[in-house]
Amino acid sequence: MTLWFTVLALTPSVAAVRDDEIAQCLSGEMVIWGDAQDRPAVSVPLVFVYDHATAPAWFDERLVLASLTNAASHWAECGIAATVINRPAAVASPERAVSVRWSDADSGGNFGLANYGQRTLVLGPAAFQLLRTRNPTHDARETLQMVISHEMGHLFGLMSHSRRCVDVTSSYDNGKGEKCTARDMTQLRLYPEYRSALPTACDIARCKVVNAALPRP
Repeated sequence: MTLWFTVLALTPSVAAVRDDEIAQCLSGEMVIWGDAQDRPAVSVPLVFVYDHATAPAWFDERLVLASLTNAASHWAECGIAATVINRPAAVASPERAVSVRWSDADSGGNFGLANYGQRTLVLGPAAFQLLRTRNPTHDARETLQMVISHEMGHLFGLMSHSRRCVDVTSSYDNGKGEKCTARDMTQLRLYPEYRSALPTACDIARCKVVNAALPRP
């Protein structure tokens, strides 16, 4: 996951361009890289069980739980109910629940990694430590929210990354020289992170499409 960090003062007119992209999903904008096959949510309803063990010391447990709940409530707008439970690893999780935990080994060195088959969302302590070391003035809470929202999207079934830069499920490039798209590409350089911290209108619209056939409680 590519992260950009630059401190810039944005005028209201500049900010409005990105705000509109987050709030709207115009015809033809719901585009993906096709790097994976979308599928229905890993379960309905979705239950995320959080274990705070081995989390970085500067991330309060309540903060992480709030970030998880914030992401889950926004993703639930696509029609899939989602609940976040705070439960230590020693206590049994509900059946078919998604385990959310911190682990450098299981995150593969990334800020976060979702495993659909294993029903896990793993956050990487070392990646956040590196961010803190290299960018001590950066508000890592924003990055935490974006990473949680992005990885949670995969568990809602959005396996392929979005080609729209502002989507929380986006990937800025496909590793083959092609770049993501935006309504005004000149705006990207004005933001420390152009990707939204929460699901956008196109993220939610896509979630509705991939889960359209699922029965509802």
